[in-house]
Amino acid sequence: MPPLSRLMRAAVALILLAVAHAHAQTLPSAVNTDPARAQVTLPEPANPQLPSLILIGDSTVRNGRDDGQGKGAAGQWGWGNPLTAWFDPARVNVVNRAVGGLSSRTYITSGHWERTLAFVKRGDIVVMQFGHNDAGAFNDTSRARGTIRGVGDETEEINNLLTHKHEVVHSYGWYLRNYVADIRAKGATPVICSPIPHKQWDAQGHAKRDRDTYGGWAAAVARAEGVGFIDLNEGVARRYDALGMAAVVQLFPHTTPDEHTHTNWAGAVLNAQVVVDGLKALGDPRIAAWLKPQAPENPQPPARDDARPVVDAATLRDETPRNAGLPTLYLVGDSTVNSGGVNGAIGWGERIAPYFDARKINVVNAAIGGRSSRTYFTEGRWDKVRDQLKRGDVVLIQFGHNDGGRIGDPAMKNRASRPGIGPETVDDTRPDGTKEQVHSFGWYMARYVVDAKAKGATVVLVAPVPHRDRWQEGRDFATFADWDRQVADANGALFMDLTVLVADGYKRIGAERVDTMFADARTHTNALGAEFNAERVVAGLKALPGNPLGAYFADRTVAAQ
Repeated sequence: MPPLSRLMRAAVALILLAVAHAHAQTLPSAVNTDPARAQVTLPEPANPQLPSLILIGDSTVRNGRDDGQGKGAAGQWGWGNPLTAWFDPARVNVVNRAVGGLSSRTYITSGHWERTLAFVKRGDIVVMQFGHNDAGAFNDTSRARGTIRGVGDETEEINNLLTHKHEVVHSYGWYLRNYVADIRAKGATPVICSPIPHKQWDAQGHAKRDRDTYGGWAAAVARAEGVGFIDLNEGVARRYDALGMAAVVQLFPHTTPDEHTHTNWAGAVLNAQVVVDGLKALGDPRIAAWLKPQAPENPQPPARDDARPVVDAATLRDETPRNAGLPTLYLVGDSTVNSGGVNGAIGWGERIAPYFDARKINVVNAAIGGRSSRTYFTEGRWDKVRDQLKRGDVVLIQFGHNDGGRIGDPAMKNRASRPGIGPETVDDTRPDGTKEQVHSFGWYMARYVVDAKAKGATVVLVAPVPHRDRWQEGRDFATFADWDRQVADANGALFMDLTVLVADGYKRIGAERVDTMFADARTHTNALGAEFNAERVVAGLKALPGNPLGAYFADRTVAAQ
C-alpha cells in the first residue's frame, strides 16, 4: 500500500482541530432534493476563453450549497470543492456542476445535464461520478431516482409519480454511456469515476469495496467505451485501509455518527487527492498543463460569512409582564420564535398569546433574532429574564438554529457553542481582541434551567422548529433534541420535541401547503407558518406531564392538523 502522504496527515489533523472547535447540527445533510425540485444555482466557467474541467455527479462531489452548511471543516463537503486547489485558474476553469440527491438518471431528467452540456466545448474534460443514489426506487412520490442495476439495455416504462410524466427508465450503465456520447459529440473528453466508498468495513476490517455493483459497472462502461477511468472506489478504500478505522472516522462529520456517505472537509481533501492522482495517471498532457507546479500543502475550506442576521437589540423594546400580579409565560429563543416581521418573517412566539387567557397569565416574548444559546447568555439577555422571574412562572427556551459553526472563525459572528452537554470549554476571540470561554450547548441550557428553577419557575426546553428543506425525510435537529432532552432529564425541566411536532404537522398537510408558510428559502415562517407552529407548540404544551399551563389556556380549541 502507498505510504501516507503529508497532505493526508494534514487533512486528518485539520478535521481533529475543526471538531474540537465546531458545533454542528444534523444538517443537510446533503441536499437530497427530489429531481422535480432540483432548483439550485450552479457555477459557470469563470473564463469562457479557457478550457474547463467540468464535474458532474451527486452530493459526494458537490454537497448542498457547497458551503459546508456554515460549519466550516466539520460540515459535509464533496471532493469537487478542494479539487480546485490543485489547478491553476489562469489555465483552466474547474466547474463543479454536481447536484446533491440526484442519480445518473435524474441528473438528466431534472434538466441539469442539458444546462451543463451547454457549457461543454471542444478541448474540455468532463469527469462524472454517479452511483450513490442509483439504488433508490424507480417510481415513488419522494425522489423517483433509481436506475436498473447493471450496464445492460433493459428498460422499464413508468408513469412517474413525482414528475407526472411518462418515462423510460434505463440501466446505470446506459446513462453513463449517454453522458459519454454527449460529451464526445461536443469535442470534449469524458472521464468516468467509480463512486467513493462508504464508511463501512468487511469481516476482515477492510474498507468495503463496490466491485460487484456500481464500482464494477462504472469500470465496465469505461472499458467498453474506451474512456478514461478513475477507480475512486478502490483508490479511496486503499487509503482508508492504510489509515485504519479510527482515523477514517475523523474524515466524516462527528455530529452524525451514522453518517457513512458524506465526508467532512478532511475526507473531501483525501478524495480529491485520489481524483488528482487518477487524472495524472490518465497521461493526458492537458492535465499536466493545468496543474499547479506544486501540490497544495493543506487546502482550507473557503471562507464564508455567516449570512444569518443578528438583530440589533437597540431597535427592539423589551417586553415586560402586563400584570405583575399574574404568573408569566416567558419565551426565550431566536428569530424562529420572534422575527418581528422583518422581510415578512414571523416567529411562532408572536402568534401564541391568543391561546392563553390574559386574565390569568402574562405572555412575554423575550426571544430575539440571531441569538444562540451562547449569545443570549453572554449579552446579558438571560439576566434580564431571570431577574423578572418569580414562583409560578413558566419559561419556554428554544435554541439551536444559530449554535452551529466553527468557534474561532470570525465569519461565525462569535455565536457558535460547543457540541454536546459536557463541561469542556474552548476560547474564542471577540472582535475587540478579548478572549471568551465558550461552553457547550448543554451547559448554557442547563444554566438557564438551574437559574429559572432557583426562582421557582418551571422550564420547558424546546427542540428547534424544522427547516423548510428538512422535514420530509430524515430527522432535523436530532442532536439538539437529544441534548435538550438530556439536560431536561438531568436538571428537572420538561422537554418538548417541537421539531417532530411541526414536521408531523407538515406531513399531514403536504409540501405544497408547507411551501406557502415560509418567508425565506428554509428557516423563517411567515404569518401563516407562525400560526401553524404556534398551534403545534400549544398542542405540545398540553401534552406535557402534569400539563403545567393547563389552568391558563383560553377557551379556544387548537385546530387539528
